[in-house]
Amino acid sequence: VQLQASGGGLVQAGGSLSLSCVGSGRAFNSYTVGWFRQAPGRGREFVAAITWSGDKSTYADSVKGRSTVSRNNGENTALLHMTSLKPDDTALYTCAGATFLRDSDYQTEQYYNFWGRGTLVTVSS
Repeated sequence: VQLQASGGGLVQAGGSLSLSCVGSGRAFNSYTVGWFRQAPGRGREFVAAITWSGDKSTYADSVKGRSTVSRNNGENTALLHMTSLKPDDTALYTCAGATFLRDSDYQTEQYYNFWGRGTLVTVSS
């Protein structure tokens, strides 16, 4: 399974950005897609996740209300749209896939089976 995130770049504080995650090698509708990020000098943290069918999504408190995660299984793509960006959102954003998750597991990276390369988001003040 391969996942590739893209769409990062430099954006001013208050701006918005959409990241995409394209999957291959396995039926895209067979796994939950999660987004994680890692800021310089910090550990990786959960951002958002969406179930395989797209019927449920969950967000970290730090991005809740400012982010929307969606997916199009026909195009093997998941999207993370972020608004009202802050300098604290600066990080390497990575998408990951999980074949089985309980509701309590979505935010735990160890339950994700495969990971893609990230895309860098830089928010200037």
